[in-house]
Amino acid sequence: MTLGMQCGGSDGFSGITANPALGVASDLLVAAGGTSILSETPEIYGAEHLLIARASAPDGQRLQKMIRWWEDYTRANGASLDNNPSPGNKRGGITTILEKSPGAVAKAGLAPLSAVHGYAEPIRGPGLVCMDSPGYDPVAATGQVAAGANVIAFTTGRGSCFGAHPVPSLKLASNTALWRAMRGDMDIDCGKIAEGTVSLQEMGEEIYHKILDTASGERSKSEIFGYGDAEFVPWRIGAVL
Repeated sequence: MTLGMQCGGSDGFSGITANPALGVASDLLVAAGGTSILSETPEIYGAEHLLIARASAPDGQRLQKMIRWWEDYTRANGASLDNNPSPGNKRGGITTILEKSPGAVAKAGLAPLSAVHGYAEPIRGPGLVCMDSPGYDPVAATGQVAAGANVIAFTTGRGSCFGAHPVPSLKLASNTALWRAMRGDMDIDCGKIAEGTVSLQEMGEEIYHKILDTASGERSKSEIFGYGDAEFVPWRIGAVL
């Protein structure tokens, strides 16, 4: 069982509801012998030390090298890595990558970082791993699927309509207002954490069991709608954040 974790169209709730709840689910999956993939390297900028602290020295150095590469890559293309959030993220209340990155890293839970991989590099071992990719969700998810992910968990606070054929995608709403407005498209309401009706641990367990049900054949909302073909987007040459 290999889970690809994504977040797109974030808002001010993402870092305190959907993302850390997915982190709890990731920890449960890793504890059961599964694999969980964290990607979107530019979106962990400024919080990479939280991952390096629980990695081996060689993996920590490799992650640091990735971050330096992204700094050079964005500079060469006339961009800035510390101002990465998209206009949608900014409308959701996140102004800089330094506000987004702690929430993005929260998807990784608390498990040790067992490996650091290049984009779309085959992942065969268990545990929490980091796979290099742009923050652009279709490119990141395509790399995760190529690396071996067989379920994608996608957190959103803005209501991103997303699939990732050929694997099913679960969409986790960060707030209950979004869940109510897009109930036919969202799989789980993580806004219940902010509403105070469930704990972070309980929501993580709900996500974990939903992942297992989906892997066992239950159809996700994106599969029912037929989303996913347009999200097969390999990393092209040029500036892709």
